[in-house]
Amino acid sequence: MQVPLLVAVWDDGYGISVPVEMQTAKSSISRVLEGFIPKGDEKGLKVYTVNGWDYPGVVALFEKVTGEMRANHEPVVIHVEELTQPQGHSTSGSHERYKSPERLQWEKENDCIRKMGLWMLENHLVSQEDLDELLAKATAYVKQGRDQAWSAYQTNLQKLKESLLAIYARLPEQLRSEAIQELQRDLAASPNMVFSELVSNARRLLLQWKRFGSAPDELLVSLIKENTSTGKQRYESHLYSETKYAAVNVPVVAAKYGLNPESVPGHQVLNKYFDELLTDNPAVIAFGEDVGHIGDVNQGFAGLQLRHGASRVFDTGIREWTIMGQALGSAMRGFRPIAEIQYLDYMAYAFSLLSDDLATLRYRSAGIQKAPVVVRTRGHRLEGIWHAGSPMGMIITSMRGIYLCVPRNMVQAIGMYNTLLKSDDPGIVVECLNGYRLKEKIPSNLLEFTLPLGVPEILEDGTDLTLVTYGSCVREAQKGIDMVKPFGISVELIDVQTLLPFDTEGVIVSSLKKTNRIIFLDEDVPGGATAYMMQEVLEKWDGYKYLDAKPVTLSAKAHRTPFGSDGDYFTKPGADDVCDCILQVMKDSFPNRF
Repeated sequence: MQVPLLVAVWDDGYGISVPVEMQTAKSSISRVLEGFIPKGDEKGLKVYTVNGWDYPGVVALFEKVTGEMRANHEPVVIHVEELTQPQGHSTSGSHERYKSPERLQWEKENDCIRKMGLWMLENHLVSQEDLDELLAKATAYVKQGRDQAWSAYQTNLQKLKESLLAIYARLPEQLRSEAIQELQRDLAASPNMVFSELVSNARRLLLQWKRFGSAPDELLVSLIKENTSTGKQRYESHLYSETKYAAVNVPVVAAKYGLNPESVPGHQVLNKYFDELLTDNPAVIAFGEDVGHIGDVNQGFAGLQLRHGASRVFDTGIREWTIMGQALGSAMRGFRPIAEIQYLDYMAYAFSLLSDDLATLRYRSAGIQKAPVVVRTRGHRLEGIWHAGSPMGMIITSMRGIYLCVPRNMVQAIGMYNTLLKSDDPGIVVECLNGYRLKEKIPSNLLEFTLPLGVPEILEDGTDLTLVTYGSCVREAQKGIDMVKPFGISVELIDVQTLLPFDTEGVIVSSLKKTNRIIFLDEDVPGGATAYMMQEVLEKWDGYKYLDAKPVTLSAKAHRTPFGSDGDYFTKPGADDVCDCILQVMKDSFPNRF
């Protein structure tokens, strides 16, 4: 499989201040890539070079190469060399600090704009007078654009400033403290304040006003409220979809079961689902390490490449970053990719693309662009240092903009896949690695049923204590709860189902109102997802008001899981730990009973 992709490398010889000979083998990316150049009928990557200041050469090469690329459906690289960077990497990194006088002189002589002008003169397209006039017009045009943009920005700000000054002007004498007068002077003396400075000035005026204990000016309060709302809309919107296709708007359809539903191992449930999905939706493609030929390491796609073709279900290289790159690009082009990262802790290898690109795409384009990628991975209850991480905290804190689904079984996972695929939001689904062999009943409406995101499920009713968890820890929690039942303890077990979004309806705090005790359980490290869940319940939903005992987090130890079952037992919370934790929380309330 080859992609008709043109990659242009614009090379000025530096990476910030570090020269290319310290950045790239052979001091040239095109020379490094020579091994990819195909010979004869081989597939590969064609590589071309051209000097950036050579206008006709650049135009001719790009025209020739793009035509060949599209006609032959093959990838190419154009290495554009000998470019100049007249102002350095940034305003804080002046290139005079790291370039030699000879290099600076070369850049002055070979500046692409200067070279373009010389080419136009040599080809009698313009005269020197024409070039001088064009330069003057271009300079004036840029300055005019700058001034117009600043003027447009300042127009509304000037109205806000005038409103604030009017409030200062009518302040009662008893409120004219030195602090308030200083705020007024700052406002009056600053000709070009930005929006945030004006809002900050207003908020500080309100703060000073409150010191006197008198009712603040209603116009000031209204002004702050209105402009804070503007700032929130301007800088906090479009993190997730705000369209009718948002994942949180997908209608809930319950799973249906016939009179005698077939019960098969979880991986076969997934396999049947993916088969029907690929048949039903031609936009769906699935790919990742070992996904194609062998049908993924846990057989969710077994036989589906043969059935649906290698263009629908295919293998990739062992490069998580490029897998996510394929997912991002294909989703933006209208496909519905299910892109697999083989194990949850391997997500670290795709971290920058997930965090910087996929999670921010909609936000940084103010809702204009979207990439509804479905990331499929697996984790939990693993034994060994390199496959056993459950870095939920890493995902939660760095990937806002991507929904995070943590199903306890494969049928739950399918409901989440359906929800995401009916939406225009990206999402991560973490399947339970130790659940593929556990038998589950197959719903009769595999492609239709959906699970709501952000709505926990109460699995067991209870009155003494609320236990909140997800994924594989649900089964450990159930075992631990069974162990304390002889003590007469009634535990309410809640599966959060998704961490992003998290309990949008207050299901957990409603349980806490009844039980007045709570434990948060998972196998992330201390301070990870358990701490996140605790903050959501106690702070966001004011759950602290209903506590009769200290809230507790039960997580894995602070290190990775050592090899073997013994390492797993002593590192990650299991049924024994759940039992002990429940007893300890109850003992704090009833020391004589437990």
